[in-house]
Amino acid sequence: MIHARSVSGLLLLSTLITGPVLAQKRPRADSDYERPQAPAPPSLPATLLQELVAIRDAALTDDYAYRQVAHLTENIGPRPVGSPQAQAAIDYVAGEMRKLGLDVRLEPVQARHWIRGAESAELVEYPGQVAGSTQKIVLTALGGNHPTSPEGITADVVVANSFADLGRLGRQNVAGKIVLFNVAFDKRKADNGYAGEAYEEAVAYRALGARQAAELGAAASLVRSVGGANYRLPHTGGSRAADIPAGAVTSEDADLIADLASQGKVRMHIILASQTAEEVSTFNVVGDLKGSEHPEQVVIVSGHLDSWDLGTGAIDDAAGVAVALEAAELMQQLHLRPKRTLRVIAWIDEENLGRGHLEYAKVHAAEIGQHVAAIESDLGASHPLGFRAKISPEAAARLQPVLEVLRPSGANLLLLSSDTPEADLDPLAKQGVPVLGLLQDGRTYFNYHHTAADTLDKIVPLELRENAAAMAVMGYALASMPDPLPR
Repeated sequence: MIHARSVSGLLLLSTLITGPVLAQKRPRADSDYERPQAPAPPSLPATLLQELVAIRDAALTDDYAYRQVAHLTENIGPRPVGSPQAQAAIDYVAGEMRKLGLDVRLEPVQARHWIRGAESAELVEYPGQVAGSTQKIVLTALGGNHPTSPEGITADVVVANSFADLGRLGRQNVAGKIVLFNVAFDKRKADNGYAGEAYEEAVAYRALGARQAAELGAAASLVRSVGGANYRLPHTGGSRAADIPAGAVTSEDADLIADLASQGKVRMHIILASQTAEEVSTFNVVGDLKGSEHPEQVVIVSGHLDSWDLGTGAIDDAAGVAVALEAAELMQQLHLRPKRTLRVIAWIDEENLGRGHLEYAKVHAAEIGQHVAAIESDLGASHPLGFRAKISPEAAARLQPVLEVLRPSGANLLLLSSDTPEADLDPLAKQGVPVLGLLQDGRTYFNYHHTAADTLDKIVPLELRENAAAMAVMGYALASMPDPLPR
């Protein structure tokens, strides 16, 4: 295909060669090769633009968000729903909101408490096995799985490369065996800016694999870890409930098992003793900075507070909570009060069944029509490129002056999506609320996501400040524009 730029070059070259000949064929107006001018975006009041610039500049020199991530990860640690650490994090974030002058409340949520138990695996029979030896396999249990007995189970392994492949194997080849779904995370997509799409392709096997395998009588289900780095780190995550154990093995071990299975019989012993305990009461943390003119209208800035237990939940998602908190901190620091209420939310239970955002939509059903917009950060803390948004084209045009404020830090992309950009915003989006997710450089995010390597050292302070600037500028703009975004 010849690009438009190449065509223009060819036309210019032809003009230089033929000179007056082409000119005699048809007089060319000066505008023939000029690009049509796009309509100027709606302007914002000069005072508001000055305030947005002040917020941006203050955020880029402030370490408030980093201090919050450090405390949540290093002083409190991993925050599985229903754990003592999760409750400590709820209390801490509520206290921080109060220090920032927010009207704070803990909104109750009933959630499933899942407890990780002993987990181990080894190959006990395989082609070329040395007498008296076994091979260790590195794995971790998936949330919501059905536990093995304390002694574990031993069974033959069958490898499936897709759900269709599992169907072709049929019950006769699956019943009583351990199924390994060996579906790789597409690192090339991630390297080229499509990490989320690569994740969605692979995560289906983690979410649905155990249920599909159980329907064919499998004894257990394993999935190749959903992530981009081969550091022999297993990635945990949620799995739809099935009456068989479910776990994830490392990419290296998935390849090992698949290679050996292609040569002959492979038999494995696994212990996955994790279990789901009784449901517990937990909380969304909600803090309001009341609007000066339209307090009944609400703009949400948010992240989710719960995390998996293998790491300390730095990029998933202490960072998101921290930059949402900093949006309010910057307004306090600069003595700014938005026209509409800025609502800071630390969601709970995003990692399991999403009951935090479901409960919020239920409790606030009567006022959803007054929700002007909602933002969430849940793709880590790397350099922000802008926002992915489920909004109307007219709303996108209204945001162009805000994006210009963020241009110097490179966070000025606005990608419109037909899907909700972040899970906690889904109930709001379904009711027509304009929703935005911070669009970050996700090329390495899934190397650490849901692993033991999700720790504070993965946070780059400068990039976290850039995220705080993007969240705060957009949040304040949405809360202070002359008119709410059109739906």
